[in-house]
Amino acid sequence: MLKIGKYEFNSRLIVGSGKYKSFALTKEATIASGSELITVAIRRVNITNKNEENLSDYFKGTNIKLLPNSAGCFTANEAINTFRLMAEATGIDIIKLEVIGDAKKTLYPDVIETIIACKELKKDGFTILAYTNDDPIIAKKLEDSGADAIMPLAAPIGSGLGVQNKYNVAFIKDAVRVPVIVDAGLGCASDAAVAMELGVEGVLANTAIAQAKDPIQMAEAFKLGVKAGRLSYLSGRIDKKPYATASSPIDGLIQF
Repeated sequence: MLKIGKYEFNSRLIVGSGKYKSFALTKEATIASGSELITVAIRRVNITNKNEENLSDYFKGTNIKLLPNSAGCFTANEAINTFRLMAEATGIDIIKLEVIGDAKKTLYPDVIETIIACKELKKDGFTILAYTNDDPIIAKKLEDSGADAIMPLAAPIGSGLGVQNKYNVAFIKDAVRVPVIVDAGLGCASDAAVAMELGVEGVLANTAIAQAKDPIQMAEAFKLGVKAGRLSYLSGRIDKKPYATASSPIDGLIQF
């Protein structure tokens, strides 16, 4: 089980809802992924206005929860106000907090504003998954500010570059006690496996699935990649060596 605050999930894969051709395809791919949590940019995707097409309607009757995120927010106050209005309209209290500092090129987070927002939103009783850079010091500060999970980027959002910072992700894992969920930059299922083999508790994938030539098939591939990576980590890999080691013993060889 993946435990985040008071919530428990059977899947360690979180998926996004952006960049799909339709809400129907979003639902189909999400179900194929096995995920029980889907992020929604509440400043861009409708989940509050019942008079318009609403993403939440597509997931009624499923075990999939919406995870509202603050994409498009550039200050702590914007994120705080956005989530408060969302909670009043929907009653949802689990959120992905992200405050972007550079909207033109890197989409890197503003970690200072994120910490400010995290402290305030925690007072409101939210369960907070905090998107951040790959800095273990900031990760610890976010945990101390009330974050229930830390979400370090693997690479720039939507880049598909995979895990570019294995050591820093491992440092973050050592620095905090809350779950670490690798977020942003994954490009294929093997990237998810690589991330999970670092010992993190989960991964989030959006663009890699939504913009794949076959999103539904890629969603299933990510599901399997996450499971494989988790099992590989728990199994304990062999030590790396700079030389060959015979796979069978040399003692007792038959002599000719």
